[in-house]
Amino acid sequence: MNKVLTFIMAGGKGERLFPLTRERTKPATPFGGVYRIIDFTLSNCINSGLRKICVLTQYKSSSLNHHLIMGWNILNSELGEYIDSVPAQQRISETWYLGTADSIYQNLYLVNEEMPDNVLILAGDHIYKMDYARMLQFHRQKRADLTVAVVEAP
Repeated sequence: MNKVLTFIMAGGKGERLFPLTRERTKPATPFGGVYRIIDFTLSNCINSGLRKICVLTQYKSSSLNHHLIMGWNILNSELGEYIDSVPAQQRISETWYLGTADSIYQNLYLVNEEMPDNVLILAGDHIYKMDYARMLQFHRQKRADLTVAVVEAP
């Protein structure tokens, strides 16, 4: 899966979880003790064989950055593997990200640097289990330009 570049959206305020998000972004909110909400998405990535992961941050990202450094320093950079925290950099305009599409747009330079076969865009604030490898296989078999995955909620 080294031909896949993964973006995890982790910059939102998480206003519906306030006061839990008073000092942190929603993906950094504690869940089940030492874990954070973003750990679900990251675990899905690792278990699916994804090894080029960019976590796009913006709002109060300090605790999230700390968690990524301390808890997710597991990949081999010599093999081109990484989980990188990518802060909002205002590369295209002087405004912060205006939403999911804008955060991807402002980081297209990363796609141009990596030249992946596929780009996977994930939410960092959802709690679910998914095998992205199966989804990517389906996407390739269908020769789709875009695939949207959903999980049915009971």
